[in-house]
Amino acid sequence: MGNVSLGYEKLADNPLKTRDDLAAALHQLLAPLRPCYSKGKARLEIGATGASYPAAVAGMEGFSRVLWGLVPLLAGGGSSDLWDIVLEGIENGTDPGHEEYWGKVDDYDQRLVEMAVFGYALALIPDKIWEPLDVEARNNLYAWLNQINSHPCHDCNWLFFNVLVNIGFRKAGLPYDAGQLEQNLNRLDVFYLEEGWYSDGVGGHCDYYVPFAFHYYGLLYAGLMEREDPDRSHRFKQRANEFASSFLAWFSPDGSAVPYGRSLSYRFSQSAFWGAMAFAGADSLPLGVLKGLLLRNLRWWFSQRMVDAGGILTIGYAYPNLVMAENYNSPGSPYWALKTFLPLALPADHPFWQAEELLLPEMDALSVQNPAHLVLARDEASGHVAAFNSGHRGTNEHTHTSAKYEKFVYSTWFGFSVPRSEWGLSQGAFDSMLALSEAGDNLYRVRRRNNETMIRDNVLHAVWKPWADVEVSTWLVAGLPWHIRIHRIETLRSLDAAEGGFALGIEAPPLQRVEASEAAASSPWGISGVRSLLGYESAGLVWPNANTNLLRARTVIPTLTASLAPGVHWLVSAVYGEPGKAGAVEELDQADASLDGLPEIGLNVTIGEGAIAIRSRRGEEIIIPRN
Repeated sequence: MGNVSLGYEKLADNPLKTRDDLAAALHQLLAPLRPCYSKGKARLEIGATGASYPAAVAGMEGFSRVLWGLVPLLAGGGSSDLWDIVLEGIENGTDPGHEEYWGKVDDYDQRLVEMAVFGYALALIPDKIWEPLDVEARNNLYAWLNQINSHPCHDCNWLFFNVLVNIGFRKAGLPYDAGQLEQNLNRLDVFYLEEGWYSDGVGGHCDYYVPFAFHYYGLLYAGLMEREDPDRSHRFKQRANEFASSFLAWFSPDGSAVPYGRSLSYRFSQSAFWGAMAFAGADSLPLGVLKGLLLRNLRWWFSQRMVDAGGILTIGYAYPNLVMAENYNSPGSPYWALKTFLPLALPADHPFWQAEELLLPEMDALSVQNPAHLVLARDEASGHVAAFNSGHRGTNEHTHTSAKYEKFVYSTWFGFSVPRSEWGLSQGAFDSMLALSEAGDNLYRVRRRNNETMIRDNVLHAVWKPWADVEVSTWLVAGLPWHIRIHRIETLRSLDAAEGGFALGIEAPPLQRVEASEAAASSPWGISGVRSLLGYESAGLVWPNANTNLLRARTVIPTLTASLAPGVHWLVSAVYGEPGKAGAVEELDQADASLDGLPEIGLNVTIGEGAIAIRSRRGEEIIIPRN
């Protein structure tokens, strides 16, 4: 049993204070991969689980993603005994006559994604990746990469892959497609919204693809192309500077960040943006703040059980978990997290490495981020950060889209859960959601997309239809440790309703309190509770299937339930979440039952016969007629 924890204990022992520590961490992550290279060294074969593309492509993906860490390491003067393997793999993988040839690509091919890091390498370390190759190998590498100029990428962050390949060609003195380069850069501008935010394609989501894709690649461009394209490079840096003020709010003082959206198996890529800012010279935050954000996030991640017994990164989040994975997650996919090692390209005497690591700047308790449809709330005392979500009009239809984009709130401490099935509350794991089933059917629907959304200060509103003849209007009053949810449900069918609170991690049986209108549980991971203010008939604890939550393998969800006949119904609840206070379920009693004067943000909701009145954080009164 001792070997089971060997990998992550080694990582957790790294203090991650200095540049040498960061380099050592990269070597710690890469060392277990050496025996996993294929005979021809062009594939990394580290698992047997499948993805939406063939195993040979998955092996190529793993090979390429390691370069996101190796390229900056070599650029900064470091070395790795894997580099000779990499060069051999490039020679064989791009040789049409070799059995491990990476192949001719198709439109929208996964291999187009993986080409980007080679463009990055050609731009940053041509002496390491281009010059060591003989003439035939150079021609093969160029020909294989140049396929990207003959095949379209998806109309989203993928367009940057073509950009990176072509700037790699340009910086290495090779023929490049200037027309496509300019066309793709201009198209990427269309996705820019405001306040530093992009959408991932027209009408797409705002999630971690903004910091670890759009801004990351834009800052790479700015750092590599400032002389050739100063105006666009300046624009990329200015947008990143503006975005940084919003993205700060996603991070807790302990280094954790809000889990939200897809591709969370890329884990510590969450903090790659901060290193890219330092690389490009974006200067809206002191270098010590950037350094602290990146290193604390890595420390948090290195304390999680994210590697297997051999030290290899797994698919999952805080522990190995295929339940939450996307269809495009192969065994090598998580190594995209190595983007976070970009600061290794900066020399030891760079101001980033000379700066003292600084704590998070002082921030407001609430951060309204309209482009992302989110309101971020933070509790300074506990360090808890929660992202309240008004919802989206569209869906990207990736795996578990409703769980990853349409829950009412996402939390650094409680995470969120994904369903094993929609059959029943335990398999559905409906934390931070209103789940609705046709009466007695036990097959639940949740919010998938919205007809209307709005944010006014700390009050979020959405209208959504789980069925054509059922309309739900939802209001969220954001705050910590309490927040309030209000639903108006107009239905032509009989329904069963279940309102889930935060999913609380458990190992031993938690302390519990279940009453007619309130349910709560307490464990070493904190307290989760729900209280009915209007409309619910009962309260209880739901015990979800294992491995549904991203942070804890076993959880309990306090839940309110009601049966709704055809007609109009109002459901109002207060939801409580407090980190790490084992044995303190009784603390729920400290909040006044009227919910006036709640901790931290001063939420105020009055439920009258004719209307529900909400007083926002800034004193604005919002009246919701009950008709």
